[in-house]
Amino acid sequence: MDQNLITTDWNYPTLDRTLSLYVWYLTTNYDQSSLSLRILLVVYIIQYFYYPFLAIIGVPVNVVTIYVLLYKDCGLSPCVRRYLGAMAVADLLVIIFDLILRQIPIVYDEQFDFLFSIPVCNIHAVLLYAATDCSVWFTVTFTFDRFVAICCQKLKSKYCSEKTAAVVLGTVTVLSCLKNIFWYFMLTARYQLLYLPWFCYVTVDVYSSHVWATIEFLHHILNPALPFLLILLLNVFTVRHILVTSRARRRLRAHINGDGQCDTEMQNRKKSIILLFVISANFILLWSTLMLFSIWYRMWNIGYQAVHLDNFVQDLGFMLQLLSCCTNTAIYAVTQTKFRQQLKNVLKHPFNQIHQSIKFTH
Repeated sequence: MDQNLITTDWNYPTLDRTLSLYVWYLTTNYDQSSLSLRILLVVYIIQYFYYPFLAIIGVPVNVVTIYVLLYKDCGLSPCVRRYLGAMAVADLLVIIFDLILRQIPIVYDEQFDFLFSIPVCNIHAVLLYAATDCSVWFTVTFTFDRFVAICCQKLKSKYCSEKTAAVVLGTVTVLSCLKNIFWYFMLTARYQLLYLPWFCYVTVDVYSSHVWATIEFLHHILNPALPFLLILLLNVFTVRHILVTSRARRRLRAHINGDGQCDTEMQNRKKSIILLFVISANFILLWSTLMLFSIWYRMWNIGYQAVHLDNFVQDLGFMLQLLSCCTNTAIYAVTQTKFRQQLKNVLKHPFNQIHQSIKFTH
């Protein structure tokens, strides 16, 4: 097994990523291997099938979602459709730049060794992290928009509009691109095709620099630690407001109309709230593992080594984070009846739907 180890510039040993090697070593050295190594090898084996399957599913699913949100009446306001459409576009870009152009080449490194001769890794990193930031912060802006719509009735008419959504999303996109330019200077143009510490080569000076360590630590704080906190706080305030207003509304309606009356407004609000909470919960659950590992890894390198996390935690974090880019369509389909119906129509008759949309635009 020693001959199949690769050593990075920082003397960090990592397994040569070949499926046959993983299977052979797991079956022949199972009893002699530690539990963490067994789990790591199993995760590597799963990735050989998981990542291509995720790419095959994720690209068309997000493309169809974008099409439905742009061209079909799916029972959502123009403002909400703009936010959800932007989230779908960002998820699609993450699938392209992260899943297809980073994770799959790392897993199938022998088939993608030509990347070593293409000096664009630092540009790739800027695009990847900018798309990831957009995906995360679009979720935050959508959560804030729904918070305003539910809890701030005086501000709702001014803020919860399609024009405001366009300005907010455009601002987030520009800031995400500017924020991640530092990766161009931190990383080199050469691909490394390893997870640790990055998928591009960096110099030893950069890796050991406290300045770059601080910059990278702040990067992980801004994405996704701060979004986690904001989404949780906004949802707590939203739930509190809903509970208070719902009790007051039920008492008022019972006093005026008696019991047993159907409250259409509350039913519509309930659907919107379910959509918001499911999207927020999906984001928090699927991003938690990678967020914890990223912060821990940088703290470990700057000397805080009180807690140890095995390397398979990072791999699981990548797998869950990329899964989050493919689950929003299922969330919309489950929680929104009209979206589900439009999605069925597009999947049954894709060419007719596209032809109708082209005629409509002309």
